[in-house]
Parts: sequence; C-alpha cells; structure tokens
Amino acid sequence: MAEALRVGIAGLGTVGASVARVLRDKAVELTRQCGRDVIVTAVSARDHKRDRGVDLSSAKWFDDPVKMAQTAEIDVFVELIGGDEGPARSSVKTALEAGRHVVTANKALLAKHGVALAEIAEKKGVLLNYEAAVAGGIPVIKTMREAMAGNSVTRVFGILNGTCNYILTRMEAEGISFDACLKDAQRLGYAEADPTFDIEGHDTAHKLSILTSLAFGTRIAANDIYMEGISNITQADLRAAADLGYRI
Repeated sequence: MAEALRVGIAGLGTVGASVARVLRDKAVELTRQCGRDVIVTAVSARDHKRDRGVDLSSAKWFDDPVKMAQTAEIDVFVELIGGDEGPARSSVKTALEAGRHVVTANKALLAKHGVALAEIAEKKGVLLNYEAAVAGGIPVIKTMREAMAGNSVTRVFGILNGTCNYILTRMEAEGISFDACLKDAQRLGYAEADPTFDIEGHDTAHKLSILTSLAFGTRIAANDIYMEGISNITQADLRAAADLGYRI
C-alpha cells in the first residue's frame, strides 16, 4: 500500500470540523477506495481550547495557517477559513508555492483570485481542487473541468443559492412576507445570522464567476456581475409575475 496521504485542515468551524470527522469515521472505507490511508496530521484555527466534537489530539496544532502551509508535514492543504483576502488567500498561495496540493470550498477567494492561484498550481505541478465551492452536493466542477472538455457550452443557468430559493418558494406557496420567511429560515438554520451574503446576491455572483470561467474560459470578477438582492421582493411582485406568466 502507498504511503498515507497527510492532510492539513485550516479552519475548524462547522465545515472544517465535519471534514475531520468524516476522515476519521470513514477511514477504513477511504483507505479501501483510495488505496492508501488518509490522515489529518495538522490543523489550524483561532481557538485551541474550543470543543469541536472531534478528537484532534493526534494532529499538530498551528495558530497560524500560513505557517502550517509552510512547515507542516502535509501533502494536501485544506482551506476552510473563508474570505477572499487575509489568512485564506495567504495560506493557499503559500501552500501552492510550497508544492502542496490545495482543496478549498472558498468561492469568494476563487472568484477573486482563482486564476492567479491556478497559475501557481500549474507552475508547481500541484492540484487546486474546489468541488465544494459550487453546488457542493453535485459534481458540477469536475464535470465542467473534465467531462465537458470536448463540448461547447452555450449557457449556464440554474438555482445557485439555496437560501434565496427557500425564501422565494415559501413566499409564493404560503403567501408570507420576505421578513417573516427570513426569520423562519434563520430559526431553521437555512439562513445565516447575517444573511446579507446570500440574500443580496454575493454568494450567487461568486458561484457564477467560477462557472463562467470554467464554461467559457473567461476571466471575470464577481464584482463586475450585476447583482440585485431579493430583500425588496413583495407579495405584489409575486402576483404581478404570475399575472404575466412568470415566477420569481
């Protein structure tokens, strides 16, 4: 069997801790499928003492993710910090330049700096993978990067933000206001405490920027995409759309 694949995880929030948990709980199955052990050997987060519901005692702790990217004995750097600048960008760039493969779910980072980071990865001969950045439950990135290579894409469309879709669907089906539906979505965990990123279109713009680059080979900045959020949508708007044969 090949040597173990050593993974370093930067960012131990809900997603990061879940990744560590999955790698632990499915270790036997992953070894069978990959032909080698996949182990977490290093982690980085702001709070060392916080209980994240997973035993990380066997992994080396780093307060600074950039230092982990530079010095940790890892093969893959997993960035789950978030944000398009700061430690997320610095640590990913450092990991790539150090010849380490990178996996990230950070759509904001990729929308702004994806092309530059991809150029570093290509130069260093390592992988920059980001399947979870767009449609995490659907392998759309891999499909567009590999399976669609011989095809000409003419358009990309779809429901790109689950929070908006949930709110608009309930507004239409139940006749309730945007504010009432948003509060319910937050209570149920479908919307963040600060939902601005979703309901004002930023999340969708970042995803669309990534998909556009893959589909058409273009370089487009997320902040060049026209955005209009859904916070001003009312029941009157929904009725007017229906009268004209449309849906919002």
